[in-house]
Amino acid sequence: MKILEITNVDFSLRHFLLPLMEGLRRNGHEVVGVCADGTLLDDVRAAGFRVLTPPMARSLSPVAQARAFWALLRLIRREKPDLVHAHMPISGVLARLAARVCGVRAIAYTCHGFLFNQPGSRRRRWLALLLEWIAGRVTTLYLTVSDEEAADAGRLGLHSGAIGIGNGRSPAVFQPDAEARRRLRDALGVPEGWVVVIAVSRLVRHKGYPELLEAMESVPDAELWVVGERLSSDHGESLDPAFERAERALGPRLRRLGYRTDIAALLAAADIFTLPSHFEGLPMSVIEAMLCGLPVVATDIRGPREQVVPGVTGLLVPPRSVAPLAAALRTLATDAALRARMGKAGRVRAVERYDEAAVVARTVRLLEECGAARA
Repeated sequence: MKILEITNVDFSLRHFLLPLMEGLRRNGHEVVGVCADGTLLDDVRAAGFRVLTPPMARSLSPVAQARAFWALLRLIRREKPDLVHAHMPISGVLARLAARVCGVRAIAYTCHGFLFNQPGSRRRRWLALLLEWIAGRVTTLYLTVSDEEAADAGRLGLHSGAIGIGNGRSPAVFQPDAEARRRLRDALGVPEGWVVVIAVSRLVRHKGYPELLEAMESVPDAELWVVGERLSSDHGESLDPAFERAERALGPRLRRLGYRTDIAALLAAADIFTLPSHFEGLPMSVIEAMLCGLPVVATDIRGPREQVVPGVTGLLVPPRSVAPLAAALRTLATDAALRARMGKAGRVRAVERYDEAAVVARTVRLLEECGAARA
């Protein structure tokens, strides 16, 4: 089959879809990536894939989305795919509707988090739900990364056959690594016995950074590594004021490491992983941390509460709250035996549930069945 993998930005294509594209190619399919242009597409092209770059936009602007829709129509008519596999809320709606207009018989969608489950105005949430319902009518195969959102899709009538497919990372890449731990801690001058809390995500408000930065003020003898950057397409308020305040309060206990490609080594060098998000799909960073043997402190929201077993592999706290987050981090920071026990249990759980090879294989099989049924 010829398959178009369509998403919004280069970050998504590079970090979320590339393993699936490689899995499809190994099974003999022609796979083309489609998303907005960006520097991370160099990695995808270096892997041997053709990537097309229509003007996709991560906003509800009618003008921007009309431009993206017409570009997708022209692209799909020109490429004549056997299957269109769409991702992310806005690009997912546009790609599915454009594929239907173009007569593509097999249309698949993977939901990485519903817009109507995210904070926002009632009007915005109802519009997102309506668009998702309309797009669901033309979707042949409906996948979600979390089981809870698969249940949402069925309960709300978005699609009767929604399947929770999960996310995955390689246990051979993300694993405890004593040598990387020693090397990175030495390079960064981490004091002996000092506890490192690490957060890996885009630098946006809904990842919970203001709460995390304030919570760290109440976690002594520990420092915070913040790994990631703000994408040019990210919306919302700047985090600069929150980080400036934290730099004054925490001093050298706050390290902003920026965008890194050595995430596995950084996780292996840390002691606690945290992701105090306000909403998620099924975060890859939690899977990576669990595979590296770290206990996880996350918020009790869709996605993380499927991944983290409270008291076994980590701790869950209410979103948008400082005191419970600080208490959870202190509990782990002051108990090395508890960290070790939870980290070991987390890796076992992640290997069983979130092995990239197994998740990709299942997704490839479902896409092949979808394409064959519609051939």
